[in-house]
Amino acid sequence: MTGERVHRTSHSIEVAAPAGVVYGLISDAVRWPLLLPSTVHVERLEFDGTNERLRMWATAGSQVRSWISTRVQDPRTRCVQFCQQHLQAPVRTMNGTWVVEERPGGSSLLTLLHDFTVHGDRAEDVAWAERALGVNSPAELGSLRSLAERWTRFDELVLSFEDAVAIDAPVEPVYDFLYRVGDWPRRIPHVSRLELTEDTPGVQVVTMDTLTADGLVTTASLRLCFPHAGRIVYKQTVTPALMQAHTGEWNVLHGEHGVMAVAQHSVLLREEAVRRVLGPDADLAQARRHVREALGRNSTATLHLARRHAESVTGPQ
Repeated sequence: MTGERVHRTSHSIEVAAPAGVVYGLISDAVRWPLLLPSTVHVERLEFDGTNERLRMWATAGSQVRSWISTRVQDPRTRCVQFCQQHLQAPVRTMNGTWVVEERPGGSSLLTLLHDFTVHGDRAEDVAWAERALGVNSPAELGSLRSLAERWTRFDELVLSFEDAVAIDAPVEPVYDFLYRVGDWPRRIPHVSRLELTEDTPGVQVVTMDTLTADGLVTTASLRLCFPHAGRIVYKQTVTPALMQAHTGEWNVLHGEHGVMAVAQHSVLLREEAVRRVLGPDADLAQARRHVREALGRNSTATLHLARRHAESVTGPQ
């Protein structure tokens, strides 16, 4: 690595929550797409209780980047060390540590450390990496603080659910219907407008106007498409008013009779919007029901349209 020096960054934030709560959010990386603004998707490849291997997708500037991250969890010291592998240029190496320190009175100090190198140590590439870390790290720390400080209500703020539709057709036409999101305005009545960009195959940037019981709602999403697995995962980057975060999956699975198409959703509610959107007497329980019904209604309608399409083009199986 001649001519490539190690660059270091450090970002910290005070958190009015117990250190154990903060560490729990750090250690559960699979949930990060719902908790951290820059994380799009995480898949756990290996975990023995201490050593962990993850495949991660996240935004860096205007791009979606993917890498393998190996992590070592140490709940005793409340530290998580990580090393990112298979990085995309210009970054050559990226390592770091999450550190949670207990403070008097039950609060915590959360610190995120990075050290990195870039190919050739070009000044413009170093500056790009520092900018990306300078945007993402404080945003991640702020999100974690906001969640940790509401830890007594965390289970009320998060909900996950799924809906499924049996389809008498092969996987391919069902997946094709879900993948060709650019066709949805003419195929799905509740989608009135859609803009699609797919500069990298399988990475879709979507802005969509959807008709809901609350009126016309505009959302934006990043979608990662895995055709060989019959799977599309997504994260909304612009959400409806009641949702602080929304992630989901479309899965087309082999079943005993044809396939099963499944829509999965995970939502983090925006607590401060509940009464503004649903009325002065509304609470989190009402918000949970409202979001469950609204998302379930539209995604189930989409699955039934996918069934109708697939069965019409293939005939009885």
